Amino acid sequence: MDERKERGDRGEAAVADWLQARGCRLLERQFRCRYGEIDLIARDREGTICFVEVKTRSSSRFAQAREFVTEAKRRRLRAAASAYLAREGLGEAACRFDVAEVYPDGGWDRPRINYIISAF
Repeated sequence: MDERKERGDRGEAAVADWLQARGCRLLERQFRCRYGEIDLIARDREGTICFVEVKTRSSSRFAQAREFVTEAKRRRLRAAASAYLAREGLGEAACRFDVAEVYPDGGWDRPRINYIISAF
C-alpha cells in the first residue's frame, strides 16, 4: 500500500474513533457509488446524518487540510450523499456535510483532529 493511501486510511480510522467516542454511530466507511466516495457516514446523537470528508495532512504549514475540499469535490459529495440517502430510503432525513482535518504531527496514537460541523 502506498504511503499516502495508508496515511488517509489511518486518518479515517482516527476520525471514526473520535466520532464514536462522542456518541455518533458509524453507518458507512468509504461509501462508493458512481458519483464518488464519501469517507465516513455517521449518525450523531440528535439523529442527523453526517457525511464526513476526512483530509489527512502531515502538517498545516502550507495550507489547512479543509482547503483541499474544492467546489468540484463538494458537488461530487452532494451527489454521492443523495445516492446514499436514496439507497437507504432516507430522503427526508436531516443531514449535513462535515470536514475532519487530521494532523498526525504528535504521532498516530494521538493525532490532532479539527472537526468542522456543517463545513459546506
